[in-house]
Amino acid sequence: MSVFASIAAIAAQTPTKLPVETVARVSWLESFLSFAPVRSLVPVPILIVVLPIVWWFFRSTWADLEHEATYYRQKLARENKFDTRPLVCFVFLAVCLTVQEYYGGRKLYDSVIRPWLLHLEAGGFRKLHMAQMDDFYGYAWWVVSRVLGYVVFPFPLWKLLYPKDSLLDLGLRIRGFSRHVWIYLLCLGVVIPAMFVVANQPDFGTYYPFYKLSSRSWFDLLIWESIYFVQFFALELFFRGFIIGTLRRTLGAAAIFAMAVPYCMIHYGKPYLEAHGAIVAGIVLGSLAAKTRSIYAGFLVHITVAVSMDVLALWHRHALPTVFMPTFG
Repeated sequence: MSVFASIAAIAAQTPTKLPVETVARVSWLESFLSFAPVRSLVPVPILIVVLPIVWWFFRSTWADLEHEATYYRQKLARENKFDTRPLVCFVFLAVCLTVQEYYGGRKLYDSVIRPWLLHLEAGGFRKLHMAQMDDFYGYAWWVVSRVLGYVVFPFPLWKLLYPKDSLLDLGLRIRGFSRHVWIYLLCLGVVIPAMFVVANQPDFGTYYPFYKLSSRSWFDLLIWESIYFVQFFALELFFRGFIIGTLRRTLGAAAIFAMAVPYCMIHYGKPYLEAHGAIVAGIVLGSLAAKTRSIYAGFLVHITVAVSMDVLALWHRHALPTVFMPTFG
């Protein structure tokens, strides 16, 4: 239940116990805060407070990126060269997100993949259990499309175009990761309390988990979280690894902010506050990846929060699984 609904419930349930002027003030406040233009601006003051803190924490990382990029751009200017990497990266980004929007979702699954799976099941492959697992297969295709778009196509193509570039520089380096574990723990210390606040929003419990049959059995929940992990790894590898890794030398710290824009946009359709939270998350996780030169700390933050949100949503609805395996047949 939201703060607005809580205020309304108090006013509705105890009108005789509150002075008339108090009830009037509560009703006026509820009406004011429920007004769409006002509610739409709620994240603004939060961002105004949070973003300077993010700047203070990562200011040295951003400065290092700027120094690195300034040296590289000056070298290009002296040699009268043009770095095509930003052009290629942004084209890859636009094509990837566009293809996934039109072909990576439920529409293609329902029109092409699902009929094929039904045909396989009718032909004797009974273990597909389409009646019980159809929804899961739809999300499995969503994950496959993300892995294809975020990893399988862009990384080999980049290596083909720029053979001297090391793919390890695109967020895959492990060396030095242990020195930055404290940042991962700090991020969780900030995000988890905020997550409990967001969990009180009415759209939170109805939105998570994506796979609505997660509550049917622990098997359903575990296989869902498994493919969810894979999706997050591909996402981190593309946004925090590929985009920042290919742009940092040319754009400097701006590579982080350029990445944060499409990262926020892929959250459209999710709860409103979460979409705004993606702005901060994109900058923080991008800065963390730039500082550590790897995606692993950000990936750990992401999956920890994602699993916690799913479990918290199920717990709020009293819908945690009670059996290990679903009944097939």
